[in-house]
Amino acid sequence: MHHDASSPGDGAIAAMAHRVTRPVVLVGLMGVGKSTVGRRLAKLMQRDFIDADDEIEEAAQMSISEIFSAFGEDYFRDGERRVIARLMGEGHGVIATGGGAFVNAETRALILDQGIAVWIDCDIPTLVERTGRRDTRPLLRQGDPEEILARLHREREKFYSQAPIRVSSGDGPHLRTATQILEAIDRWL
Repeated sequence: MHHDASSPGDGAIAAMAHRVTRPVVLVGLMGVGKSTVGRRLAKLMQRDFIDADDEIEEAAQMSISEIFSAFGEDYFRDGERRVIARLMGEGHGVIATGGGAFVNAETRALILDQGIAVWIDCDIPTLVERTGRRDTRPLLRQGDPEEILARLHREREKFYSQAPIRVSSGDGPHLRTATQILEAIDRWL
């Protein structure tokens, strides 16, 4: 693995990862990089990675967009909560959640109690660019994506800020963000 002068070496990374004894649960708005950064973080920590949205789709045998259309957001959030509880219980290393998961009080309490919640934050222009690459986000179909993302950020910030760890995801490599997360967890522990 290549490291720049400011990043920790493999030994330091292994030592940090060894101290993490609960699932690392990534929370934040759609497009911040929870899945992509989560895969890098899991690899760095030599743990497994699981995406709650993928598990929800598999359990329902429907896409998240289809679940939203057919049953509504409340139904989706209830299923999401059950799936995240199951994933936490299975002891996965890194879990990426959907953007609204941590807003649900029960889901948030479960994550804060049994996992290590990490809020990945990002500026709105970057989120607009990232989420515009695919049309798979039901909440962004309801108007101007920039306005929707800015509103969601304002509405959800009070929930996301309850995560003990907050890392900003910018234009840099995902590995840098993953390393910053691991270092932040190490300081928090």
